[in-house]
Amino acid sequence: MIPFNKPYLTGKETKYIETAVATGKISGNGVFTQKCQQFFEDTYGFKKALLTTSCTDALEMCAILADINSGDEVIVPSYTFVSSALAFVRQNANIIFADSYTDNPNIDADKIESLITDKTKAIVIVHYAGIACDMEKILEIAEKHNLIIIEDAAQAIDSYYIFKDGTKKALGSIGHLGAFSFHETKNIISGEGGMLTINDERFINRAEIIWEKGTNRSMFFRGEINKYGWVDTGSSFLPSEIISAFLWAQLENIHPIQEKRLKIWNKYHDELKNNENIDLPVIPEYATNNAHMFYIICKDLKHRTELIKKLKEHNILAVFHYLSLHKSEFYASRHVHGELTNSDHFEDCLLRLPLFYELTEAEQQSIIEVINNF
Repeated sequence: MIPFNKPYLTGKETKYIETAVATGKISGNGVFTQKCQQFFEDTYGFKKALLTTSCTDALEMCAILADINSGDEVIVPSYTFVSSALAFVRQNANIIFADSYTDNPNIDADKIESLITDKTKAIVIVHYAGIACDMEKILEIAEKHNLIIIEDAAQAIDSYYIFKDGTKKALGSIGHLGAFSFHETKNIISGEGGMLTINDERFINRAEIIWEKGTNRSMFFRGEINKYGWVDTGSSFLPSEIISAFLWAQLENIHPIQEKRLKIWNKYHDELKNNENIDLPVIPEYATNNAHMFYIICKDLKHRTELIKKLKEHNILAVFHYLSLHKSEFYASRHVHGELTNSDHFEDCLLRLPLFYELTEAEQQSIIEVINNF
């Protein structure tokens, strides 16, 4: 069976875990945590990076930092993972779901402003498949209405937005706050794990406190205060050194990992682009491609179901993705903005193909042949 995903190990993960254990400090915010955070800040220009135990945790920190409270409204795309909305539901916010574009799953920036009311506090945008949303348009809307932008960049490590003046900024560094995932299905992994990025300086000090269970312990460890105490809300969001050590081994190899994933992505695109029965990913001119995933869009649900079955018959596992959150059992009764037809279209028609570092050319060719012969 060709799996949908296979976690890639560089070979140094266990070595660095042993090193972390040997230091005698395996709780959070040790040497490997600081090395990883410094790497992200230096490489991608985040003003502050804090590792977390998951992307969900990072989003929950975003909700606290954005001061989301009962009755506030938060705009979230419907075609996304539940965490994009759940983090704000936990703060008793009302979620206002937005539709995707017709040709790609990202939030339709042209439809955001019509959803804004005097209760709107934040816009959560999701860079689906690591492809940037239209950030210049979204930044303009947010500035006009004094809203906080939170980038759910779970899939977007090493991907960029290209501004009209030609400048390029890493995804997760553009909004006020950002959240990343290092789950085993992502490009760079630590099993479970995530990261909060803070790009607005007014949130940096409080983020560290929330990260450290509502205490100013980080300031104490840096020698800035002579004792620490409970000063704010928070939780135990920081990961252990074991997770950070694993992640560091991945970061040392980010360039060869990305090169291989892009090679696989490009082969899929080149050999499926003439298949008139499917649509391929659309990459806007303002976005780069980090090869997080390769998906195809089938004609309809029946077509996709039959293709999944055919691939399984050839021992190939391809999988669909999200169910529209606005129709979920948990939230459907609270959704008041009608049908979101594009989100529902991707729910029925989008199919993700195997893409992982150790996928061989022969395996990939067999996947392509099944699809083109179907």
